[in-house]
Amino acid sequence: MASDTPTPQPSGRERRDYYRITVLLSICLQPESDTAEGTLIQQSVNISAGGIGITLNQVFEVNAILSCTLLLPGEVLFKSYLEVLRVDPIPYPLNTYRLHGRFIRMATADRELLIRHIIQFQREHLNKHYSA
Repeated sequence: MASDTPTPQPSGRERRDYYRITVLLSICLQPESDTAEGTLIQQSVNISAGGIGITLNQVFEVNAILSCTLLLPGEVLFKSYLEVLRVDPIPYPLNTYRLHGRFIRMATADRELLIRHIIQFQREHLNKHYSA
């Protein structure tokens, strides 16, 4: 039976133990303190059970804690917190940044839900590109 207690923070090495895939998802990132309902925007997201990488037109400070909402297949609304690890400017287009963040304070059941969806994304990708 899955626990609702948060799992320990994965180290940098452990984050790379999770399978990563880039998929198109509806996502909303906003400061943790912002309690307003954010707008979900469909974007390409590099996601794993450890965190995400995403290209944005908004700058967030390193170490900031963000509220992350994802709309997963089957209309599953997934919410978690994200710690900003790095923000890299992208030269073109102007005012574009690559945000790298890791999930924090995530319950074991939520991480397992995310892993199940990532495996499904991988299965769909393999079927689409490598099936006869």
